[in-house]
Amino acid sequence: MILVGRYLSPFVRRVAITLDLYGMPFEHRPLSTMTDLEAIKTLNPVGRVPVLTLDDGESLVDSAAILDHLDEVAGPARALVPPAGPERRRVLNRLAVVVGTMEKAVGYVYETRRRPAERQHQPWIDTLKGQVAGGLAALEAADPQPWLAGLSMTQADVSAAVLVDFLRAMAPELLPAGSHPKLEALAARLATTPAFQKAAVPT
Repeated sequence: MILVGRYLSPFVRRVAITLDLYGMPFEHRPLSTMTDLEAIKTLNPVGRVPVLTLDDGESLVDSAAILDHLDEVAGPARALVPPAGPERRRVLNRLAVVVGTMEKAVGYVYETRRRPAERQHQPWIDTLKGQVAGGLAALEAADPQPWLAGLSMTQADVSAAVLVDFLRAMAPELLPAGSHPKLEALAARLATTPAFQKAAVPT
């Protein structure tokens, strides 16, 4: 399998970490939407990453669709999202908050780091900041049991830790040190695992 996209993208990184957690070997091609857009478009006409090209040549796009496929291949006993029932709903609900926050955080970074200052729209920046803050607060308020969605690690935990790492690297003003101790502790716990270390955020 071939995973396309830089680990600076939290969406690419959560796929890479999941592949490693499942023990699924893959080749990583760190193409950037900024400099390699035409090459990416040959795999995904929208020009977005991640793209996962399977061994038979099929290309899967969008991290949620890719992770759903990986869960299916891993099987219900190992899947990071339970296959059915209240456990599945709990994980998906937490995951929806994580991914929504991730999307708003990426939007904030593009608006404040990539757009020229004279073209930035402060009300939109404030909206994005508020949405990120709301998502982080909801995740911080979740009662760990000891994980975000129950007694075992799920995709909600993997993606939440990836979100924390992204904010620390790209928008630390949105996650001041010590402001969300539960989320920060979760990220610190997972940072010690080989899967997270192999897919480190570029510096």
